[in-house]
Amino acid sequence: MKSLFLYNWQVRDEWFDVCAQLSHEELLKERTGGVGSILKTLFHIADVEYSWMLAAEGKEAAEPKFEDFATLSKVRALSDSYVTELRPLILSRSPERDGEIVKAAWHAEPLRYGEVAKHVIAHEIHHMGQLSVWAKELHVPRVSANFIGRGLGEQ
Repeated sequence: MKSLFLYNWQVRDEWFDVCAQLSHEELLKERTGGVGSILKTLFHIADVEYSWMLAAEGKEAAEPKFEDFATLSKVRALSDSYVTELRPLILSRSPERDGEIVKAAWHAEPLRYGEVAKHVIAHEIHHMGQLSVWAKELHVPRVSANFIGRGLGEQ
């Protein structure tokens, strides 16, 4: 699973680069799907990953407000800070932890660590597909969804 987190982080960074071509108005324009806009979707991706993975570690995350991060540079900085904090946790994680019980304050039932990690990975990939549709509509480059060729192997 480590390689899929690395994949998501690479792809997310590439989407930030693509989105830098768009105006602030385009980033905030309400769209069908996602959580309403390109910028809100990028914010949501980073926030969900961070909150779930901290919960999996038995920690709580402060819940950021989108209004405090309503520019591409601020969302990217937030994402970068989250990845910086999560990277050592994810990369040092052993597969034996997949069965550990995880409790998140916002989820009634206990979950397993592996289930949470897989949820976070799938969640981001789902939203990256939405970004691809919007990019096509806006005639801007789309980020490749290919895992092959990214140099991630079986990290």
